[in-house]
Amino acid sequence: MASSFPRLDLIVVGGGNAGLCAAMSAADTGKSVLLLERAPEEWRGGNSKYTRDIRCCQEPDEFATGRYGEEEFLDDLLRVTHKETNLELANLTVHESNTIPSWMEKHGVTWQKPLKGTLGLSRTNRFFMGGGKALVNTYYQHCKKSGVNILYNARVEDIAIGDDGSFKNIVVNNGASSRLEYSSNSLIVAAGGFEANIEWHKKYWNGAADNFIIRGSKFNDGLVLKTLVNLGVRAVGNPKQFHAIGVDARSPKFEGGIITRIDSIPFSIVVNKFGKRFYDEGEDLWPKRYAIWGKLIAEQPNQIAYSVFDSKTLENFLPTMYAPNKADSISGLAGLIGLESSSLEETVKNYNNHIDGVGRFNPSVLDDCKTIGLDPPKSHWALKIDSPPFYAYTLRPGITFTYLGVAVDSSARILMSDGKPINNMYAAGEIMAGNILTQGYLAGFGLTIGTVFGRIAGERAASKQS
Repeated sequence: MASSFPRLDLIVVGGGNAGLCAAMSAADTGKSVLLLERAPEEWRGGNSKYTRDIRCCQEPDEFATGRYGEEEFLDDLLRVTHKETNLELANLTVHESNTIPSWMEKHGVTWQKPLKGTLGLSRTNRFFMGGGKALVNTYYQHCKKSGVNILYNARVEDIAIGDDGSFKNIVVNNGASSRLEYSSNSLIVAAGGFEANIEWHKKYWNGAADNFIIRGSKFNDGLVLKTLVNLGVRAVGNPKQFHAIGVDARSPKFEGGIITRIDSIPFSIVVNKFGKRFYDEGEDLWPKRYAIWGKLIAEQPNQIAYSVFDSKTLENFLPTMYAPNKADSISGLAGLIGLESSSLEETVKNYNNHIDGVGRFNPSVLDDCKTIGLDPPKSHWALKIDSPPFYAYTLRPGITFTYLGVAVDSSARILMSDGKPINNMYAAGEIMAGNILTQGYLAGFGLTIGTVFGRIAGERAASKQS
């Protein structure tokens, strides 16, 4: 038997960036809002607490070094998704991003200038002071001031849809009392994906999933997503696709966050456990291509790879949580990381022999340093690995979020399998990002989607517009 409570104007499921933006937008209109956060208070914020910047259209100012317009933003998105996106929702997200900086400032966020190692994003992205943890705390403080009620440890057990096809009530278990039943005029779901659910990954990746590292929240288990799909909501996105990067193999299994990321890849060669290269490390600027490397590594034997470089490029990327392996020879380095020395030496020699040697190295642009006649090529930032000491990081696939989600329209309304919207159920953030992101990634774009659709969902739900 569930304990029931007075009817609310609005319930938000999920306490990360998207859910918080939805709750604040609704509360700003004076509506009564209940925010259900799956995690305990000390772990609140989902993956948002591990972020540091947001992608948005902007003009140059003290926090942005140049103009980033809608046309360029959309072109960047279409390139990384290979044009596989809901163009209406993509255009909406890009256009609405123009208002993100001022809206965030209104809700307590302050900005900082890009730091060394992040200058490739200085025109396209905006960095918030204190990183994701500060962002989450600022938004929770704003929610509290606005009268939003927050329930932590809130695991959703059931969502009921009435005979009229509209949201009816939600049943929650917070582990401290009996099951709790809440009803409201509208429901917004911003509960993330299933990236922390290893058993779900195994449906598509089999035993390889045991080697996945989950960069973000261990509470993103996809149970709300599964509930919605079981209710007949239309699913979008490839369940095997995810935002995944190369992370340090020494990282914790869950909750490692942004500091587990390894940014040496464009300035190195990456080899598998046989010491062989398998992809172009210099394909494009890092903010547009870093998120392909998790899946590439996941497809390698034993889901492991190694980023190998020398002393010339050590200062070209952000310092890491753990120091790289270091040796005075390639064979010595191979021994440290468990590779056959002859194989790694041959790969490095072959790579060095195919470097053009004409271009001028520039880590901040698509330079002319490339290989000639090598397969796979290295299209940019190709320098010989010949200056000891030599370094290597051991890499695993680090999953950030999954692309499987629920279909929505431009009002953030959730769509049923027949394409009809549920007029009082909305979605925002990762749980609907698969409408826009089918593959690939742009740095800071997850927060963009969550902020834009969190605001839309909050405003629409508060006004009951459909």
